[in-house]
Formats: sequence, structure tokens, C-alpha cells
Amino acid sequence: MKVTLFATCLVDMFQGDVGKAVVEVLERLGCDIDFPENQICCGQPAYNSGYVQESKNAIKKMILAFEHAEYVVSPSGSCAYMFKEYPEVFKGDAVWAPKAQALATKTYEFTEFIVDVLKIEDVGAHLEGKATYHTSCHMTRLLGVQEAPMKLLSHVKGLQYVELPGKDRCCGFGGTFSVKMGNISGQMVSEKVQNVEETGADILIGADAGCLINIGGRIDRQGKPIKVMHIAEVLNCR
Repeated sequence: MKVTLFATCLVDMFQGDVGKAVVEVLERLGCDIDFPENQICCGQPAYNSGYVQESKNAIKKMILAFEHAEYVVSPSGSCAYMFKEYPEVFKGDAVWAPKAQALATKTYEFTEFIVDVLKIEDVGAHLEGKATYHTSCHMTRLLGVQEAPMKLLSHVKGLQYVELPGKDRCCGFGGTFSVKMGNISGQMVSEKVQNVEETGADILIGADAGCLINIGGRIDRQGKPIKVMHIAEVLNCR
């Protein structure tokens, strides 16, 4: 099965190890991975800020970059969902609407692809520790991926899972929200870190780089002994 990796800006610039983990896990599961080097930002920051027309050039470049793909897989539910928004961006456009729909249809979040397409729930991972999981807003509420991460984590040998209190609450990142509403965002992420501490977990797992950078940054500044891991890194542990 041929899989094209949509790495996302945050993984490309800040979390390269997450991208490597995605590739290594999928290759072990029998996938042939390719990475279009002409991929850029998906356009979400501009689009979500109301600059729809201004985001179209970036979106068109992404559609063309992944036009050849059989499946597109991303380690970010938020960015994967942005691809699902492309048909709305080009609604009524005879040229770009069909291209946008084709990309949206073949795009999957990483855990969603493993569970729903590859039909695999146990990837043979082994990680000792007590962990909790942060459910990102876009991935859970908009993309609708809820069960796949939990199914995969339930098969990680040695991992003790504890549910996160207030797991349905935003961590305060929200893309440009954390910049525009910094004080509110800071209170939200402080609450999230407090909830993580309440679980007694020594590992916080998530599936979106933005959330993990936000929560992990607060954990680091407070000097908390909690390791932050993307779910791809967890599934890559042997």
C-alpha cells in the first residue's frame, strides 16, 4: 500500500522525530511511504483567521503536491481536517472543487488510517509507564476520530492508562487563539497541566503537535517530571 506523508509545519520544524516515528511504524505495517518535498503549509492559520481568499494559493499548491497520492496520512488531526475543508473553499469551482474533494476523500489522520484502513489495532509496541491521553479538539470534534487512538494504546504492552479529567476541554492552543488571547490561553493550559498531574501519570500522550507543544511547554516551564509523547512515538517503541 502506497502512503504519502503530510508531515505538517509543526512536525517539519519542531518535531522531526514524530515524522520519523510515523514513517517507521507504517513501514513496519507494510506501507510504502513517499514524501512530496513541495508540500507547504495547509493554509489553516490564514483560513481560520478569516483570510479565505488569501489562503487559496497555498491550498492549491497542497492539492497539486498530493494529487498523485493513493492515501494521504498526517500525524495531526487538525491539519488532516483542514484537507477536509478544501472542498468548501472551492465550492462551485469547476476546476478546483473536484481536485479538492479527491484529496479530502483520501486523507486520514495517522491512528485513523492504521485502525480503519489497515484494520490493525496492535502494532507490537511496548512502553513501560503510567500514561494519560489528551484528546485534541479538531481531531475529536471536527474530524471525528475518537476510538482509534484508544484502541491502539490499549494494546501497548507495559502501558498503564489513566483517563484524563476534563479531557473534553481545550488545552488553550487553538492556533492563532493562543497568540490573540494569550492570557486566556495561559489559564487554559495551566488547568490542563493540573489535570494531567491529578492522574499521577508520568507520560502525557497526544496526537496533535500544536497541543503537545503548548502543554509540553507549560510542563517544562513548571519543571514537572512528565514526559510528553506523540502517539506515533509511543507506537514506535519496541
